[in-house]
Amino acid sequence: MKQNSSRLMPRKSIILAAGAALSMLSLVAHPDVADARAGGGMSMGSRGSRTYSAPAPSQTAPFGATPFQRTMTPRQQAPGYGMQAPYGAGMAMARPRHPFMSGFMGGLIGAGLFGMVFGHGMFSSGMGGGGFLGLLIQLALIFFLVRWAIRRFSNRGGGTGGSVASPFGATGPAAPQQGGSRNVGVAITAADYQAFQQALINIQTAWSQQNVDAMRHMATPEMVSYFNSQLTELASRGARNVVSNLRFERGDLVESWRENGADYATVAMQYSMIDITTDMTGRVIEGDPSNRTTVTELWTFVRSAGLGTWLLSAIQQTPRR
Repeated sequence: MKQNSSRLMPRKSIILAAGAALSMLSLVAHPDVADARAGGGMSMGSRGSRTYSAPAPSQTAPFGATPFQRTMTPRQQAPGYGMQAPYGAGMAMARPRHPFMSGFMGGLIGAGLFGMVFGHGMFSSGMGGGGFLGLLIQLALIFFLVRWAIRRFSNRGGGTGGSVASPFGATGPAAPQQGGSRNVGVAITAADYQAFQQALINIQTAWSQQNVDAMRHMATPEMVSYFNSQLTELASRGARNVVSNLRFERGDLVESWRENGADYATVAMQYSMIDITTDMTGRVIEGDPSNRTTVTELWTFVRSAGLGTWLLSAIQQTPRR
């Protein structure tokens, strides 16, 4: 009897482990249960010709955004594709290289390597750089000289290399500080910022009410189709997501531009909310009704050039650090 019971113990352990694995698998297969707000924690939609270009970093979203997981914009048909920094380029590509600095740095490094190969170093006449200590001194001098030159020439550029952060608050959006940024091609007013913030609230409210018809007046047909698909998938599992007590925390303009008779604006927005998922009886199956969830997303809006209502055309998630 003892032998039989000892043989059953490993089997019980295997069954328990398999059950735990299946539970984890269900979460992986349905990640939108954990991120069930409008957008489902995914990057989806279109940004016109910049769909496959990485948005510039901003104060609210310093690490940019993740690439689109769902989009109707074909890669090969995106006009102007490749003109912006591609995904994965990192923070180093946010500022273009100065042509003079590229040649200057190449000359310094080339001269140093040439001297090292022939054993007399870059400054052999005055320092005797043939030894290891001389090599370290030379490399340190090159480093500080190049860093000084980069700062000098970057300051002359007038600050046109990166995006301009224009924070807007819940009580009154600030006017955009364009400052000659190449990423700001369309003037975004305080009324526009207020419209973006109100759209965030209205879309999340319509999502919680499962009101797809209301979303058609707030988002592009592409985004409405994604929202409808997500709501249908939740309903098929007997679940419903409810977002309440939404509070806008902060945000800034990432970039704005005009193309093909339409204005685009991408804004980074950080907001908090009560985000829960319930079954059809109202029992909470995911989330905490007593704790707020804070997220940062990039929302892109589109309208007819210079007029009309801003419509949501894309939601992008920020990389999780």
